[in-house]
Amino acid sequence: MCGIDQYLEEQSKRFETEFCELLRIPSVSADPACREDIRRAADWVADQFRRMDFATEIIPTAGHPLVYAESTPVEGAPTVLVYGHYDVQPPDPLDEWISPPFEPTRRDGSIFARGATDDKGQMLTHLKSAEAHLAVNGRLPLNLKYLIEGEEEVGSRNLERFIAENTGRLACDCVVISDGSQFAPGRPAIDYGIRGIAYYELRLVGPKRDLHSGSFGGPVTNPANALARMLAALVDRQGKIQVPGFYDDVIPLSDSERQRIAALPFDEAKFMEQIGVTGLSGESGYSALEQRWARPTCDISGLASGYQGEGAKTVLPATATGKFSFRLVPNQDPKEITQALRSMLVELCPPGITMELIDLHGSPGVLIPPDSPYMRAAARAIEHAFGCPPVFTREGGSIPVVVTFHETLRVDTLLLGWGQDDDNTHSPNEKFSLADFHRGIKASARLWTELSDMKSK
Repeated sequence: MCGIDQYLEEQSKRFETEFCELLRIPSVSADPACREDIRRAADWVADQFRRMDFATEIIPTAGHPLVYAESTPVEGAPTVLVYGHYDVQPPDPLDEWISPPFEPTRRDGSIFARGATDDKGQMLTHLKSAEAHLAVNGRLPLNLKYLIEGEEEVGSRNLERFIAENTGRLACDCVVISDGSQFAPGRPAIDYGIRGIAYYELRLVGPKRDLHSGSFGGPVTNPANALARMLAALVDRQGKIQVPGFYDDVIPLSDSERQRIAALPFDEAKFMEQIGVTGLSGESGYSALEQRWARPTCDISGLASGYQGEGAKTVLPATATGKFSFRLVPNQDPKEITQALRSMLVELCPPGITMELIDLHGSPGVLIPPDSPYMRAAARAIEHAFGCPPVFTREGGSIPVVVTFHETLRVDTLLLGWGQDDDNTHSPNEKFSLADFHRGIKASARLWTELSDMKSK
């Protein structure tokens, strides 16, 4: 591996230059005006694979294209599927950016640009690691397949269908994804579990038009009041979700897992300072990390009703809308949660209100055995690159494609995040540490060697 490490060091500036090339492409999947830029980004990624003589395709979908690539077959060697995405979030609000979002800028050891950490930089680490093996050894030690999509930031609308229709083509021994964070600076991590999600929009309609609250308030049910009461009823003062049967399938945290989480160097005061709050709440009896990673939660994401302008307007609004979600832990079924939630809200809905509950999307959680041989191989690779062993954590966010790989391809996923919690993902001034960018490439290169020693399924 000394030759590969040396190659990575020699090519580090070129890697950064190419990283910036990709960052300059405003591949915002949610913006129809960026459709040509999305295609440019797909072409850029595909060209990276073509330079390595990978069999490469840009696959059209009903939305934005997929980039699929395969290395030259290595008979008898294991096969790894790498997933990533080249699309990015919108850059708004633009006035909060210190430097323009699509003009990558080096500052304080990081590259600042939209998509730097989510996911262009992290995805690129796994391409450059393959390049290093080919440049130094003339071949890869295993079979690599890459599936890079352009719709992750808009819900991966066409990805699940592609995977379902191409299970043979995508067959592999494990999947590798880097689209997350380390535990802390200098403390790399491997995620062995992710939460699922059930996301809803609740629409309430009352009178046929807005009314004068003084003349009509009282006997006429106010949709905004009703929405506030109905959403408040979802969680009690101890942080327990009140949907009937909600906890029936929740697997309790074991004592050993709670001890492992408690042993992590988590500074609650520093955490509060980082996000700008003066106190924490949530489910009684569970630590902040346990709640974020391994317990189900409920959060309101948006509310809309009534007058929002300057000053006062005494209005009884005709409608009220709320968007909210549950983060689910492994073994909870989003469909069962939806049925129970709908029944509960029907009972809570007061007279004079018409209710509509829209199920926007749902995905279950996943647990991956932390002691699997793939996990151990990843841990060795990360220690080689970062100089210390990774900690094993769970991810509070939801990654539906991991569930799809688990259920459709019947394989586990290695979630190897190279970013940091303060990388401003989805926010202005997104960044990615250049040191972590290069350590990620080094870890990925070592991972291909570590996994090559394993038997193919």
